[in-house]
Amino acid sequence: MLENISFANPEFFWLLLLLPIALLWYFFKRKEQSATLKISSIQGFKTSSILPKLRPILLLLRLLALAAIIVAMARPQTEDISTRTKTTKGIDIVMAIDVSSSMLARDLKPNRLAALKEVAADFIKKRPNDRIGIVAYAGEAFTKTPITSDKSIVLSSLREITYGQLNDGTAIGMGLATSVNRLKESKAVSKIIILLTDGVNNSGFIEPQTAADLAIEFGIKTYTIGLGTNGNALSPISYNPDGSFRYGMRQVEIDEELLKDIAKVTGGKYFRATNNEKLEAIYDEINKLEKTEIEEFKYYKYEEKFRAWILLAGALLLLEWLLKNTLFRSFV
Repeated sequence: MLENISFANPEFFWLLLLLPIALLWYFFKRKEQSATLKISSIQGFKTSSILPKLRPILLLLRLLALAAIIVAMARPQTEDISTRTKTTKGIDIVMAIDVSSSMLARDLKPNRLAALKEVAADFIKKRPNDRIGIVAYAGEAFTKTPITSDKSIVLSSLREITYGQLNDGTAIGMGLATSVNRLKESKAVSKIIILLTDGVNNSGFIEPQTAADLAIEFGIKTYTIGLGTNGNALSPISYNPDGSFRYGMRQVEIDEELLKDIAKVTGGKYFRATNNEKLEAIYDEINKLEKTEIEEFKYYKYEEKFRAWILLAGALLLLEWLLKNTLFRSFV
């Protein structure tokens, strides 16, 4: 009866302390409440009935009834909570991903592109209330997924990103400009681009500075990430006869000054990821920096359960009265 029950007035349970006091009072005062008669012998009054010994049942019933009344006074009730959330400040995000051949370098495990896809997937899953899109770029750029709230589509598109879908090269300006184009019509309170590259701008017909100016014009913040270890990395350097890449050590070149400038002028921040753990930490930090404001409304519905205890108390008192006036009538 008390499962999943809370009490609106639990202070009434202190009254339960009166019950053992009443029980003690009964046992100490019962002789004073009974009339006595001195006779020379009780031989003629002996009976085989056990009813006199059961008379304390009446007191027990009354005490149980009082306990039930006290529980009812404490107002037992069940609580049903329903929750509704409302996004008050949504964020639209475009992830601009470099898919040039250098992203197959193995300084991150198993390679830069695979490591990025894994970390980016975790980031997407942590943003259930935001719209996210994906832009892929190398020597040119294209929109892989427009901004959408359907995370299954975004995650599927992310998995499909591979090297070879675009002409090789690193067109940072094209990647940034395409990302801005996806966000410029957005009505979201906050619009951000996460642009990742492992190289220097060497392709495309849009300069990175021009693309950054476009981002400023449309109020789009840009976080930039330079991906690659310091020094040399095992990278694709040529093709084998079977068409696969031949790997060799190559100097890691990242235009950090450009990436820092893009982040600074657009109100974002620049990060450098030299290993898998650092890359994951960067996306975690961006996740914390860009918080979506959510209002949570809780609705409480209470259902009173004291009536059953009142009925139980009434039944116990009625049973006491019936026993007192029937079976125990001669012994009261």
